Amino acid sequence: MFGIIMAFQDFVPAKGFFGSPFVGLAHFRYMFSLPDSFAIFRNTIVIAFGKILLGMIVPVIFALLLNEVRVKKFKEFVQTIVYLPNFLSWVVLGSVFTMIFSGSGIFNNFLGMLGLKPVLLLASNKWFQPLIILTDVWKGYGYGTIIYLAAMTSIDPSLYESASMDGANRWKQVLHITLPGILPMIILVGTLNLGNILNAGFDQIYNMYNPIVYQTGDIIDTYVYRMGLQGAQFSFGAAVGLLKSVISLLLIVISYKLADKFADYKLF
Repeated sequence: MFGIIMAFQDFVPAKGFFGSPFVGLAHFRYMFSLPDSFAIFRNTIVIAFGKILLGMIVPVIFALLLNEVRVKKFKEFVQTIVYLPNFLSWVVLGSVFTMIFSGSGIFNNFLGMLGLKPVLLLASNKWFQPLIILTDVWKGYGYGTIIYLAAMTSIDPSLYESASMDGANRWKQVLHITLPGILPMIILVGTLNLGNILNAGFDQIYNMYNPIVYQTGDIIDTYVYRMGLQGAQFSFGAAVGLLKSVISLLLIVISYKLADKFADYKLF
């Protein structure tokens, strides 16, 4: 935490924390004067919001579908398969997706078979953000499914029996019993994810992006890495990182307040 002082200094490694001159808020003012600042924050929020939104919708839908499967062995098999990608690192998956969506990859070979022109998704500012969001959701929706399946086990089975006796079909049972039963968990997950709105996923983007898509793919974390470490602008990188941390802290506090209000959840 002491290293935060770099954000307010013109830090020189040879002089250290105590020898480097203080410049106050100069790096913060410089940050907001850069034309790239708005794009970086916009990319971060768009990608993170897309991941949070789809990362909630897809697991809920899949959990509802999987809950209707009555063959236990098949249900366990499917659940295991969709959960496995969660254990793979983005170093591995980044290389896999780069090969799949390259010019000579499976995706473009399939388009060629259909008589369509190849599309370089990882080199397109139009398609890079959707691809990042969808691949992240694919990787993590299995884990989210487990959370909602666990929430479904707390629903009283007699409710389904009563609904069935009243003539409710499976769809109506899902709509009026299962979905309301897991609604508190959906609200809880959604409110807690609010604190991650500025965490768009450094590991994933760093392993999948390139200079061509900096316009739409560069986020706060990758920008800090490039400017602070690769560019040796330690103080400027620390200032950008500190601003993100402060905003994230405020969002986390707000998310816990919302979780307490709407889902009756308290961590402390």
